[in-house]
Amino acid sequence: MTKRKESMATASARHILVPSESECQQLKSRIEGGEDFATLAKQFSQCPSGARGGELGSFGRGQMVPEFDQVVFSAPLNQVQGPVKTQFGYHLLEVTERQD
Repeated sequence: MTKRKESMATASARHILVPSESECQQLKSRIEGGEDFATLAKQFSQCPSGARGGELGSFGRGQMVPEFDQVVFSAPLNQVQGPVKTQFGYHLLEVTERQD
C-alpha cells in the first residue's frame, strides 16, 4: 500500500492581473455579463500569461503565492473568483481543473 503525499494536489487555472481592485471588479462584471475571459486577459492582464488568455497551466500547492494557492485549491471549478490581492496586484482567477 502506498501513501499519498500531501503535495500531490495539482490544479490548472487562468487569471487576469491588473493594478487596481476597481479595474479587477469591472473586468469581473464584464465576464459575468458574457464577455470572454481569455479575450479580456489578452487585452488587460499585466502578466505574461495574458498572451495565452491568462492560462497558467498545471501547478502544485506551494508553487504560487499563498493568497493565490488558497483560492485555487478551494474554489469551485469554472467560476471566476476575485478580486484576489497579492504583492503583484489584483487577480481574477478561474480554476479550470483540479486533482487532489
